[in-house]
Amino acid sequence: MRIADGSILRWLVIPYSPCPDARGCLNAAITQQRHDLEVRVAVLDGAASRKFFGVPMARRGIQPVWVHVVNHSDRPYRLQFVALDPNHFSPLEAAALNHYSIGKRLLGFGLLAWLFLPLLILLLPIKLLAVRSANRKMDAFFLEHAFRMRPVPPGGEQAGFVFTNLSEGNKVVLVQLLGPDGLEDFEFSVPVEGLRADHLRREFHALHADEAVTEVDIPGLRQYLAAAPQATTNGRGVRSGDPVNLVVIGDFPSVLGAFGARWDETEIISLATCWKTVRAFITGAEYRYSPVSALFLFGRSQDFALQRIRNSINERLHLRLWITPLRFHGQSVWVGQVSRDIGVRLTWRTWNLTTHRIDPDVDEARDYVVEDLMHVGRLEMAGYVDGVGSCERVTPRRNLTGDPYYTDGKRAAVFLSESRTTPKYIALS
Repeated sequence: MRIADGSILRWLVIPYSPCPDARGCLNAAITQQRHDLEVRVAVLDGAASRKFFGVPMARRGIQPVWVHVVNHSDRPYRLQFVALDPNHFSPLEAAALNHYSIGKRLLGFGLLAWLFLPLLILLLPIKLLAVRSANRKMDAFFLEHAFRMRPVPPGGEQAGFVFTNLSEGNKVVLVQLLGPDGLEDFEFSVPVEGLRADHLRREFHALHADEAVTEVDIPGLRQYLAAAPQATTNGRGVRSGDPVNLVVIGDFPSVLGAFGARWDETEIISLATCWKTVRAFITGAEYRYSPVSALFLFGRSQDFALQRIRNSINERLHLRLWITPLRFHGQSVWVGQVSRDIGVRLTWRTWNLTTHRIDPDVDEARDYVVEDLMHVGRLEMAGYVDGVGSCERVTPRRNLTGDPYYTDGKRAAVFLSESRTTPKYIALS
């Protein structure tokens, strides 16, 4: 009976207990300073946001981003929330999605709720008041710690949380400040704990430890890329797969930063991620971080992969990259493969008897990457180089699962910028 009494008491009382002193997550804030503006940014993972705000925000797809703006100038600046996340949540909206409800509490008790149902009905008014009180406290707490939609005055500062959509792995945060003379952009690439990304198993600096790192110029880069393998292979290297149609020049943080605003990292293949994939396949739901199958180049599977999903797991662009021993102006040179999934079909060539069907026009996916990087302003320059070998639509090649593809035979070479810039093209071939 003691347990039952305790259960009833806990059901009546709703202790909303945020922890505003749990600010250790803000110690890892990244700072940028330009002209008379200083901006600091920190992204809370699921555990940190639950501790600070007292509710499991990540379960509702909400991720608080802490922004601190110090305005040393003599002009006002206003944070552009839409640039940070066009689908951000207002403070009260984020709170409402985390509100307590009587229905949820009853479900938590299960059969015990039916045993004490008459008593619970009598105590329902008290419960309603407790729920209302806790939710009001939650609303007030979210408002108190939110970044307000008002200008940062000259010589002033403002700090608070913007409630964005959940991202795991690497999160790109674009802070745009609008002043009398236009926009000032501060772009941050912030690692977020929790995602078991496939690239975490790689130590990129050790992959070519036995090879001499070679610094190349444009002619040397063109020569290397023209002679690089035309296509990926299977694990034994005896069958050809998708074409190696992409070259990316930039160190790993630059690659994640450039693609991170619109592409997602991929998780390792495990029982848990396989189940997530199957569930998404059956329900037609999205799974932003679904694993990609292994393709091989230089005797190893991809060093890391990125993808951009659409409405479901069956429709996505995915790219795989392998680091080379080359350096161009001190930057890493990656070669890779990109294609677009446009459906699912049956096949005997995979363990689960299904595979994604790729768009046979693989050049479209290749050129999409160029345009996408141009759109987000992270493309320094780009060009095309020979290497894959052309094939016509009427005489296509086939990848490892038998899908046909055709191409003009070019590889796209994209040179990344660490910050937003206006791109230009060069002719590599």
